[in-house]
Amino acid sequence: MKLRSLLVPVCAALAACTYRLPPLSHHVESLPRELSGTGLYADRTLTRTAADVHPYTPSYELWSDGASKRRYIRLPQGARIDSANMDDWVFPVGTQLWKEFTSGGKRVETRLLQRVSGAVDGWAAAAYVWDADQREARLSVDGVDDTLETAHDVPEARACAACHAGRAAFVLGFSAVQLSHRATSDDEWTLDALVAAGLLSQPPTQNIRVPGDTDTRAALGYLHANCGNCHNRARPESAQHMRPKSELDLWLTTGSLQAPEATPATRAH
Repeated sequence: MKLRSLLVPVCAALAACTYRLPPLSHHVESLPRELSGTGLYADRTLTRTAADVHPYTPSYELWSDGASKRRYIRLPQGARIDSANMDDWVFPVGTQLWKEFTSGGKRVETRLLQRVSGAVDGWAAAAYVWDADQREARLSVDGVDDTLETAHDVPEARACAACHAGRAAFVLGFSAVQLSHRATSDDEWTLDALVAAGLLSQPPTQNIRVPGDTDTRAALGYLHANCGNCHNRARPESAQHMRPKSELDLWLTTGSLQAPEATPATRAH
């Protein structure tokens, strides 16, 4: 069963919310028509990333129906992330984040989030669909079903805000909680790497680690990554596309990591 067909009934079972796709952001018009024009790659082969692009991996990944993913970020030269609110970072204008999906051994889509202005809605978000020969990916506003003869569906560009607008930061997988693990490569950006490079305006003042045994951490992390962007008490009032009951809070905050029972998800049950 496709994720799209599961979204509404699962959401309703959790908290009887209303769901609808938001209107398409006019910022999408500012994005390049081809992925090669976004600056992700160092050359036209679209296999080697640019020198100022860094990979990262969230500690807890969003479920993606069997697709594998690679993620990258670029910060504008000389800029830092405003981390005064450790649970909702403010990214500088010009920040770019990419997420590449592979299904059936093929790159099927690469999503781009790009901050184009300092306004609350100042993010452009859309997916690039890969050609069959894997030499280019092209901007898709309307989405594609069963991309490249796989079971993978590329969402409409307007669907991006339905999830991402659930947090003031707009970015979901690049955060203090999601980057608090050890790096697996020299160029991977983790929380420690960001602090060491001076890329946070205020480094964390505590050890950030999801509490509990292995199973408890995995459960809390799954709820955080897959549900917490909508089901959280800090959801911006401007995010009207999905309005679940606020008492069901599944977002992990850095101030609630002392023990499993201190987390909002545990208290909610």
